[in-house]
Amino acid sequence: MKIEIQGLNKIYPNGNHALKDINLEFGTGMFGLLGPNGAGKSSLMRILVTLMKPTSGIVLVEGWDIQKHRKELRSMLGYLPQDFRFFTSLKTWEFLDYSGSLAGMKNKKLRIAEVDRLLDQVGLLEVRDRQANRLSGGMKRRLGIAQALIGNPRIIVVDEPTTGLDPDERIRFRNILSHLSQHEVTIILSTHIVGDISSTCQGMALLNRGELVFAGAPENLVKQAEGHVFKLNLTPSEYEVVKERYNVISTIPVEDGWEVQIVSDDVPDYSYSQITPNIEDAYVYYMEHKLQADISE
Repeated sequence: MKIEIQGLNKIYPNGNHALKDINLEFGTGMFGLLGPNGAGKSSLMRILVTLMKPTSGIVLVEGWDIQKHRKELRSMLGYLPQDFRFFTSLKTWEFLDYSGSLAGMKNKKLRIAEVDRLLDQVGLLEVRDRQANRLSGGMKRRLGIAQALIGNPRIIVVDEPTTGLDPDERIRFRNILSHLSQHEVTIILSTHIVGDISSTCQGMALLNRGELVFAGAPENLVKQAEGHVFKLNLTPSEYEVVKERYNVISTIPVEDGWEVQIVSDDVPDYSYSQITPNIEDAYVYYMEHKLQADISE
């Protein structure tokens, strides 16, 4: 399943330029879209699922312009929006059954079996008869995940799917998506939680203020931070100086001061040990340091 985004722009009536000339290509498997709040991720997601038209540019799925083939795309699409809502009068299983009907599952017996399978997969089988509006926040999010998966969609678009989930629930969801991505399915995961990308995605894109600033494998983003992440043990007075001069990733109190992790192009003026970066370190380095350096040049 090949998806091509060409020259995509979105300008809202208030003048907000949410997407700026986005060019991107990806295929089967898990693809992560990472960026801070307001980066343009949700605007791109809504365009991809045909809920919003771009100001200019096109999106092609297997060569089909999605604006000209909306019906065909929606028949193969599963979508979990950031603001997920449902009919509050329905029980949990009834809502998912209704979602299955909308997804084209006509055989009721097979549909109910799939409903129970998915409820079990997302940990909601024991509350299948509970009114959906009485589920906890995390349970409601899991129900949204289930409705995005029902009907065996070939393209799954999930916008901030782990918001409101506890660590165990987040791991469960990652495992579900990772399993699906091995079965000729394209999964587009939009998030501001860096860990969601590092543990599941083969490819990723990084948005900042509507612009595409990085596209590639997560490990390639990490490589850009190699040699730029340092751990320092500082006295309280030294810490006051360091936090003004460097991009601080983490601060941990220790017996005689602070253990501080920073990103920097320059070797710090304090005793340090160099750290092998992870994707979160790389994200901070790229967003808060490298991009700012590029802007100032």
